[in-house]
Amino acid sequence: MGINKTAGILSIILGLIFILFPMFSSEIVSIIVGLSLLFFGISAAFMGWNMRSSFDVMSIIAIIIGIIAIIFGFLFIFYIDALSFLIGIQFYIVGFIMIVFGITGLLSKMTRVSTFTSILVLLMGIVLIALAVFALSEPIYIAIIIGIVLIIEGIGLLLD
Repeated sequence: MGINKTAGILSIILGLIFILFPMFSSEIVSIIVGLSLLFFGISAAFMGWNMRSSFDVMSIIAIIIGIIAIIFGFLFIFYIDALSFLIGIQFYIVGFIMIVFGITGLLSKMTRVSTFTSILVLLMGIVLIALAVFALSEPIYIAIIIGIVLIIEGIGLLLD
């Protein structure tokens, strides 16, 4: 069996797990992200501590980044749902960028087509902001959407 077929089967199985057990899947993703940040933070803090003999600015920055990563690691493990938080933040950033581009396009008034495109970009930015609010308040639906996307991707890999 080829690597694409194996990846397709694993993707479908993971997608089904996300759909059937959205809260469990969301919690597992948070724990994995949290543990990754925790280990990264510990590593960065130790690296900065070992670099302190030269008292370089880089050692202080490494220690600060390590401490911040450790704090976020514990937050993702015990408190924050990483899936909805990260997706929500991503939607906010992209939404604000699209709104700025839409307003900029409307202010430039180049052609009729560019005005229409700018309005569409502005509207999509507003929709993304709404999705960000939704993602932060309802992580279950985000897990289900990710499950559906994983199943579609898995079927695509199997048919490839």
